[in-house]
Amino acid sequence: MRNNVDFKRSFDLNDVRRSLKSVEVDFMSLNVDRMKTDSSPRPQRTLNQSSATQSTTSGNSLGSKKILDNIFVGIDRDAELIRDKLVDDGKKLDVVSIVGMGGIGKITVATKVFNDGYVKHHFRIRVWVTVSQTYDKRAVLIQILESIRDQLDLEKASDSRLRELVHKHLMGRRYLIVIDDIWHIETWDNLKLFFPHGDNGSRILITSRITEVAKHANLDGMILPLGCLNKEKGWELLCQKVFRGNKYPEWSLKPGMRIVESCHRLPLAVVVIAGVLAKEAWNEKFWMEIAYSASLYIVGDQNGCLEILGLSYNNLPLHLRECFLYLGGFPEDYMFKVRDLIWLWVAEGFIQQTENRSLEDIAEGYLMDLIDRNLVIVAHRSKSNEGVTACKVHDLVKELCLKKAKEERFILQTERLVLFFHRYNVITPPYKPVRVFINKDIYDPHIAHPPPQNLRSILVLDLQKCRLTTFPKGMELLVNLRYLAIWKESAGFPSLICNLWNLQTLIYVTPHIRTVLPSNISDLVYLRHLLTYQPSKGDTVKRAFILCSIEKPMNLQTISKVMLGYGVDNFQKCFPHVKELRCSTFPGKEYDFKSLACLEKLTLIDYRRIRKSSCGVNRVTFPATLRILKLVECRLPWSDMSILQSLTNLEVLKLKLNAFEGSYWNTNEQEFPQLKFLRLEMLDIKLWEAYSPSFPCLKRLEIFHCYHLKETPLGIGDISTLELIKIKGGSHSLGESVRRIQEDQHDFGNYDLKIDVIDDPQYLIFASRTLSDSTLTPETLSE
Repeated sequence: MRNNVDFKRSFDLNDVRRSLKSVEVDFMSLNVDRMKTDSSPRPQRTLNQSSATQSTTSGNSLGSKKILDNIFVGIDRDAELIRDKLVDDGKKLDVVSIVGMGGIGKITVATKVFNDGYVKHHFRIRVWVTVSQTYDKRAVLIQILESIRDQLDLEKASDSRLRELVHKHLMGRRYLIVIDDIWHIETWDNLKLFFPHGDNGSRILITSRITEVAKHANLDGMILPLGCLNKEKGWELLCQKVFRGNKYPEWSLKPGMRIVESCHRLPLAVVVIAGVLAKEAWNEKFWMEIAYSASLYIVGDQNGCLEILGLSYNNLPLHLRECFLYLGGFPEDYMFKVRDLIWLWVAEGFIQQTENRSLEDIAEGYLMDLIDRNLVIVAHRSKSNEGVTACKVHDLVKELCLKKAKEERFILQTERLVLFFHRYNVITPPYKPVRVFINKDIYDPHIAHPPPQNLRSILVLDLQKCRLTTFPKGMELLVNLRYLAIWKESAGFPSLICNLWNLQTLIYVTPHIRTVLPSNISDLVYLRHLLTYQPSKGDTVKRAFILCSIEKPMNLQTISKVMLGYGVDNFQKCFPHVKELRCSTFPGKEYDFKSLACLEKLTLIDYRRIRKSSCGVNRVTFPATLRILKLVECRLPWSDMSILQSLTNLEVLKLKLNAFEGSYWNTNEQEFPQLKFLRLEMLDIKLWEAYSPSFPCLKRLEIFHCYHLKETPLGIGDISTLELIKIKGGSHSLGESVRRIQEDQHDFGNYDLKIDVIDDPQYLIFASRTLSDSTLTPETLSE
């Protein structure tokens, strides 16, 4: 078999582009998903006519049933959900929304529902209007009226007259209005005034790329988010579009599957490539060529997928564009940790400061906006508070992002070293880039001294893959550096880092157990986030910073991990603005965090537990601002739980490895007013008494490896907000007790409570060996 290069030489790219253009025209005529967006009436009157009109009109149909079925692969379940909601028994005017990125199939689903036989029968009037980015009220009113009656002379009518006619023709009739491609909340606020609110079961179905618009249209309405096709459905769509119901040849399966993957299972991309293949449906050589080059054609089709996705970019507010373009410099399928991404945005200067909000909070709002616009995909949510912890970008969106970034000279991607200089290997780009991404791991970086003339500043430097033995010569000159992440193999914190006075984020990875920070670390007056990580996931050695002293208060908001008791105990004085703190303690001491007025997240770990000793932290106090608390090996008595119950803002509580000590916990009907997540892990508790009023907001309860606990409190099942009880590695009777709770709730008609019981017999042996093992660390436990 020939290689990729040979395949690329064997056909004419212009022919393929002409084929793509032909497919584009066909696809537009089908009106299933448009290649361009405008506010003019759709030429296919079938979509816009009332059911009464359609029953007598057949000449303007959307297309043959066979073609429609080809397009409607993999959406049956989504269409059924929408249809059932539209035709339910509700009498009030209701709004249903379909949300997703450009090309994902929103209009495909809406079209299938719109043309469903039962929907046609149920609604006396059905109207389809396109709004698009540039909202034209008059054009929309005319679309609606022409859909209802095509004999009206509307050109000379005033806007108020058009609105009056719309209201008149819809009043008293059960109607379905599809509002396609709505972008702005203000547009919806204007549109909704056109439609009468009769109690006759009328419905409005909107499609949008922006979740916030859908939520605003009806807070209680149904919102259906669309995702990509799975591989099998993508293949089915490709086959039906190419072979039109005929059996596909066996040789087409392997390249076809590769094509589907190259199209990233995006329905629109699959349809566009299928149109190319349909021209050479039985040509194995051509299929193989396309399989190796499908991504190139999708990206190279200027009037195809990227143009559709490009509408989302063109609609972005200016303050979001840099944040979005920045994503294009990262590798494909890159998983962004939300916290890291936010810190990078802040360091790059993308975030606009506003009153009474931190830069990080504003940046998180930017990210949520991009997620709502379906340009960024949520990849992972926290189990404890459902917050977004990781995200990614669809490959086609990334291609769009990178394309726009290069067009605007926002970033430069290179396989060679640009900002990290290997002695004499200095590459000068053809133009001055704003951001440079190097697609190659570097293990021996050197900063040129003096730096090249074209180099103005470096704001972000991530060297976590470089195992440095010494601090790179010349790096202390990068005084504009705001974000630094390094992996240093040798012992000792580089004091030269304290010269980088603009640093905002410092991530320090080291294999050494303790790293003593110099007292002049407080010279970093802009430092907001200070972290140390373990070098690898399998490394269970405990690591922490040691702060013996500092010269003046710091602006730190995040500190992880730091050892207390070495001179810096007055956190209110040294770190008055800290919001997130992960620290280790010494047994037999008292810790007062109550004066930290900004602290929201605290992890407290006693690393120095004496083997087989009951000695733990004497007493801990916490601020009322605390939302998330994790305690490990603190060995507090259960009577101290009243301290936590007084925290009115506490939402997440994780107690691990003898965080509290003793066999009996009684909540005494005291309340955890805001607690939504509770995890008990490796505790020696035997009896737990609790009542539903104690946890009025609890959503998720997890009990891991508490082998002495025989049952959960029966009253837990009466918590109206509870969604899940998860048991892992507990006794058989514990699992049975939660099953009984679920059965009791079923008897009362509550089927919302889910239980998840996971037996883990091997962990019982591990736990019995390690509960008293002083080498066990929190890193060996689940997060």
